[in-house]
Amino acid sequence: MKTLTPDGLVDLTEEEIADIQELQSSTTREARVAQSMRSERNALLAASDWTQANDSPLAAEKKVEWASYRTALRNLPASEGWPSVTFPDTP
Repeated sequence: MKTLTPDGLVDLTEEEIADIQELQSSTTREARVAQSMRSERNALLAASDWTQANDSPLAAEKKVEWASYRTALRNLPASEGWPSVTFPDTP
C-alpha cells in the first residue's frame, strides 16, 4: 500500500497498515460510543424539561435540584473521561 505525503508516495509496511487500521477502528468505535451517550443524555434532558417550566408542580427547592441535575447532564461531554462517564442520579 502506498500513501501520499508532502514528499510523494511512500510504501507502508504491513505493520504500519495494521496500526493505521486499528487507529481508525478505535476512533470510529469511540465516536459511536460518544454519540450514543449524547443521545441518552439528550433524552434525559428532554424527559426533565417539565421540571423547569413556570407551571411545574414542583416546590422551589426541588426545581433547584432538578436544575443542578440538568446542568450536570449538559456538562457531561466536557467531563474528563468522556464518553466513559456515569450519568448523575436523578433528584
